[in-house]
Amino acid sequence: MATPKGDSNTIRQMAQDLREQLVKDRRYLHQIPEIGTDLPETSAYIKKRLDEMGIPWKDCGGPLPEKMTEDYMAAGFPRMEKETGVIASIGSGEPCILLRADMDALPIKEDTPLEFKSVNGYGHMCGHDAHAAMLLGAAQILKQMEDSLPGTVKLMFQPGEETGAGARLMVEDGLLENPAPGAAFGIHVQPSDTTGQAGYAMGVNSASLDTFILKIRGNGGHSSQPQLCTDPLIVMNQVYQAVNLLVGRETDPAAMVALTCGVAKGGAAVNIIPDEAELHIGVRTLNVEAAEHLKKRIPELIDHYVKAWNADYTLTTFHTPCTLTNELLCQELVPCLKEVLGGSNVHQIPAMSATEDFGYVTEKVPGMFVFLGAGAPDSAPLHSPQMVLDEDVLPLGAALHANVAISWLKSHKNSL
Repeated sequence: MATPKGDSNTIRQMAQDLREQLVKDRRYLHQIPEIGTDLPETSAYIKKRLDEMGIPWKDCGGPLPEKMTEDYMAAGFPRMEKETGVIASIGSGEPCILLRADMDALPIKEDTPLEFKSVNGYGHMCGHDAHAAMLLGAAQILKQMEDSLPGTVKLMFQPGEETGAGARLMVEDGLLENPAPGAAFGIHVQPSDTTGQAGYAMGVNSASLDTFILKIRGNGGHSSQPQLCTDPLIVMNQVYQAVNLLVGRETDPAAMVALTCGVAKGGAAVNIIPDEAELHIGVRTLNVEAAEHLKKRIPELIDHYVKAWNADYTLTTFHTPCTLTNELLCQELVPCLKEVLGGSNVHQIPAMSATEDFGYVTEKVPGMFVFLGAGAPDSAPLHSPQMVLDEDVLPLGAALHANVAISWLKSHKNSL
C-alpha cells in the first residue's frame, strides 16, 4: 500500500475516517475513569491499542517515593504507590517532537444522560478521555505515514495531571531522553467553547499552583479553661488572615495572584477546644516572581504564628509551574492549526488562571499548548458533573496532533 501524503488535506480526511474508532476509544475510557497517578485499566487499554497499531511503547513514571505517597494522601487522594505513564514512538532518529495527552479523571460523580457515563463514582469531567483518544487517533495516522517521517514522534500518555505532578514524574523517569524532543505540543478541550475553535496564549499559558496543607497540633480541653489549653483554631484563624493580607501587601498589584484557603476545619463541639485544626492554602499566579516570593513567605508566616501560640505543626507543600508557550514555536505551529481548523477559527487568547502540569515539560522543551473548543458557550464547563463533550472534536484533535508533528519534523530535518 502506498504511503499516504503528509499534507493537511490528507490528514484531515484520515482523521475523519477514524471517527468511529476515536469515539469507541473515548467512550471506553470514559466508562473506566481512574484518578491520580496509578491508572491500571486506563494504561492497559492504551498499551493494547498501541499494540494493535504495531507501535512500540514502554512504561514511564515508576514507583512513587513513600513521602510523596503520604503527601498525596494528606491532600485527599487515595494511596498511590506508582505512576503508570506510557510513552511510545513512531519513526526514528532526529529531530523529535513530543505529543502529549493526559488520561486521569476527577473524584466527581458524573451526572449526565450519556448511555456510556461512568458509574464508579469518578468522572472524566475534564476531558482527558478525549485527549487520550485523540492522541491514539494521531498515532494511527502517523503510523500509516511512518516510512516518510523525517524523524521521531514521541507520544506521551500521562496520568496524574490533576495531582499537579504527573508530568514531573515522567520527566524524572526519562521522558525527554533517547531521543530528546526539540518541541512539545499538547491540546486541552474546552466544552464551553464552540467546537473547532482553537485558542493559544503566547508566553505564560497557565498559572502556577502552590499548595500548602497545614496541620496544627495544639492542646485541647474544656472551653471553660482556655488557659490550660493551646487552641489550634486561634492559630488557624490568624494564619488564614495573615496569608490573605500577604497578597495585597507583598505582591505587585499588576501580578495576577489568586490565593484561596479552600479547607479550614477543626473541632466537634461548642464546649470543647480541639487538639487539631487544618488549613489548606492554594496560590495561583501568572507571575513567576510573585510565585517565588509567596512560596518563601507563606511558610515563614505559618512558622511564626504557630510558634507564637506555642503550638506545633506539619506542613505539606506541592508546586506546579506555569505552562509556557514558546513564542517562536507558536509562530511556527499556528499555520498548522489553521490548515486543519481554518484561519478564522484560530485565535490568540489570554493566559488561563487555572493550572496545567504540562509546565514540567515546557520548562525544559520549547512547547505549545492549545485549547480546542468541544461544545458551545452555554455548555457545562470543565470539572462540572454535567460536562458533556461534542465528539466531533475528536477527529479535529487527532488531525491537529498529526499535522503539527509532520510539519514540524519536515521543517526541522534540514536544521540538524
